[in-house]
Amino acid sequence: MVQKYGGTSVGSVDRIHNVAARAVAAQAAGNEVVLIVSAMAGETNRLLDLARRVTELPDRRELDVIAATGEQVSSALVAMAIQSQGGKARSFLGHQLKIRTDSAFTSARILAIDAEALRQSLKHGSIAVVAGFQGVDDAGNITTLGRGGSDTSAVAVAAAIRADVCEIYTDVDGVYTADPNVCPGARKIERISYEEMLELAALGAKVLQRRSVEVAMKYGVPIHVRSSFSDAPGTWVVGEEAGLESVVVTGVTSDKSEARVMLVAVEDRPGVVATIFGALAAENISVDMIIQNASSDATGRTDVTFTAAKSELDRVDKVVQAVAEQVGAREVRFERDIAKVSIVGLGMRSHAGVAARMFDILFREGINIQAIATSEIKVSCIVAAKYAELAVRALHDGFGLDRPTTTG
Repeated sequence: MVQKYGGTSVGSVDRIHNVAARAVAAQAAGNEVVLIVSAMAGETNRLLDLARRVTELPDRRELDVIAATGEQVSSALVAMAIQSQGGKARSFLGHQLKIRTDSAFTSARILAIDAEALRQSLKHGSIAVVAGFQGVDDAGNITTLGRGGSDTSAVAVAAAIRADVCEIYTDVDGVYTADPNVCPGARKIERISYEEMLELAALGAKVLQRRSVEVAMKYGVPIHVRSSFSDAPGTWVVGEEAGLESVVVTGVTSDKSEARVMLVAVEDRPGVVATIFGALAAENISVDMIIQNASSDATGRTDVTFTAAKSELDRVDKVVQAVAEQVGAREVRFERDIAKVSIVGLGMRSHAGVAARMFDILFREGINIQAIATSEIKVSCIVAAKYAELAVRALHDGFGLDRPTTTG
């Protein structure tokens, strides 16, 4: 089995010993155990803050060099803790396992894993403790996988060694129908499909990184999300099963991490949109909701709007200001005080009127919808940030997610 422990789970010496005890117990129960560990809680932020105190726009390659040290420390400490409890353990960094990635610094993608070192470690009775969040590119540069990247490390390693399960240990005991801190009536979900979890992760749910779910779905790795502070069962993330589609809406999320960017009055001609988003793609900047208004016959111009992570706005600004003149934009506007509120559920495929019901619930709360995006199993709305929590509670109640649902 592969067990992944997040920053809060290894946030102190006592918690590191707790992780070690769990790993030793899992091995004693007859399992071959690989641990993936994050940096200690707050450590990555501390390291990145140091970099930004040195320079306002740190080089991304050097950011990866410094950020990867957090996991290096925690992996060694966990290995030592296992040894102190009588177990055998060895730590591995990304380059030692040859977790090969592309060269997109701070958001690299895993290309391949050479699992032979892990297999040899397990063969000799050791618990392998792997530093999450990191890899190495073909030029030998240290790379990191983006926020929550240890989840992706864990699932990718589980796929590489064909593990029976990938357990993701965190400070919550599973995936909930909404954030319990926002919605007191939120329920823990016993089983959820890869597709639903993929949407929830992309739309603001903090439990799993989106790319980890993509890898799990591609390779059929069962994920068990559970608490590192209890032995209670958590949430299983699995392939589609009979009964899952009977639930129309599985969860509600909100995300305040994005901002809206508008290029005003660009020329409405072929190639404009390709120029804008090609320039963003060249800088490895991901965008989300894209809206192009109908052009005015009188002016032959239109507005192009998209959302991007607030943490990327300095880079976005640099790119769009450079491309604005090429596409004839009159100005570029940024709006930070927005939130994306979404509902997700496999049952939307076979139930009509779900979007209309969502819009009506928001209307009854006096919440104006600024933009809409849909897929087969999700509906997302952009609203003013101050209404995000109200919208989540209203949608959670409106779709009856506080009531237990039996599937199967």
